[in-house]
Amino acid sequence: MMDAFLDYVKIIIKAGDGGNGKVSFHREKYVPNGGPDGGDGGNGGDIVFVADKNMNTLIDFRYQKFYRAENGRDGEAKNCTGKSAEPLMIKVPAGTVVRDTESGKVVCDLFDDGETFVALKGGRGGKGNNRFAHAKRQAPSFSQLGEKTEEHRVTLELKTIADVGLVGFPNVGKSTLLSVLTSAKPKIANYHFTTLSPNLGVVQMYDDSFVIADIPGLIEGASEGAGLGHYFLRHIERVRVIVHLVDISGSEGRDPASDFEKINGELAAYSDKLAEIPQIVVASKADLMTDREAVESFEKKTGRKVFVISSLTRAGIDELLKAIKQKVDELPPPARIERDEDFELEEKSDQKFWISRLPDGSFLVDGGLVDFLIQNVTISSDDSFAFFQKVLKDRGVISELKKRGMKEGDVVVIGDIEFEWID
Repeated sequence: MMDAFLDYVKIIIKAGDGGNGKVSFHREKYVPNGGPDGGDGGNGGDIVFVADKNMNTLIDFRYQKFYRAENGRDGEAKNCTGKSAEPLMIKVPAGTVVRDTESGKVVCDLFDDGETFVALKGGRGGKGNNRFAHAKRQAPSFSQLGEKTEEHRVTLELKTIADVGLVGFPNVGKSTLLSVLTSAKPKIANYHFTTLSPNLGVVQMYDDSFVIADIPGLIEGASEGAGLGHYFLRHIERVRVIVHLVDISGSEGRDPASDFEKINGELAAYSDKLAEIPQIVVASKADLMTDREAVESFEKKTGRKVFVISSLTRAGIDELLKAIKQKVDELPPPARIERDEDFELEEKSDQKFWISRLPDGSFLVDGGLVDFLIQNVTISSDDSFAFFQKVLKDRGVISELKKRGMKEGDVVVIGDIEFEWID
């Protein structure tokens, strides 16, 4: 029933692994002592989300759940660096919020068309054996493996970006009103749950315009998962104004005032934010109204003034449109959902490190943390070297080296620094 529209899906993403460094020695006639010339591996591809206004559903993600970027190529001889992989660009509709599935925290909100976000960085390429040559080690017979990356589970939620949201029970005239106010052409029929996805339309007024969304019909219990309505409550979260329609004619055999209270109850149950959004109440299907006191009765029961309209005859449409425009102009524009502070799907590069045991028995520490230390540490300065040692201890490098079997007298290589460990 929901195949035509999908606004919530879970996928698995993985950045590409880094390519391995190469072990190679220069071989050339008449050059008997050719040195190491193994090149570095290339970086793995990033995972990048891209907002696309031409997409309006997440249906493409229903059958493809895994998104893995290409790995970097291995290094080659003659100091040739392996090719780095291109980023994997994942297109999503504008208005898509990406969350970490495990924690529920917001990774990003792809709000504007064309906006991009690098969710995962590709693995760093490993260093070739040429990088490990120095005066004491002129012919290293080892290289470094590329950085391996991990899979992450993320949830994509599409939240419609619109200024105005039309809400109400099924079959109260929302789609018809949208077609009258805008150039949108929603499918309209006389039965419940006609609208299976939010329909968007642009209202043009003079030199200005605003976006209005027909949110599929809610029913009592929608916030708890009843009917179809709970699928679409998230689409109301961004709107500035709610236009709440009730069938004043009672053509469905329901009480308009009761419907009004039930829908507001569902909005409040879903979130306090929805309950606080300003509302314009509309009594629709006035052309079918037989009880002339129906409007007065509704206003008395609810304590709300209403705009009485008929989308069929266009009665009251101009007054309603002016009221909506005035309210839209008074309120701030739709806002993006802010990322959870300091949350990253993976550690920042300057926090990461990994340890390799080299064939000669020494330990190699590498990663973003090492780059950070190289840029900020002057070994000849006692204070700077003390900072170097403190960072290694605080970031868990020393404890991890000990777990890997480091003992007194072992050699540790960190960037251009090589020292013997003393307990």
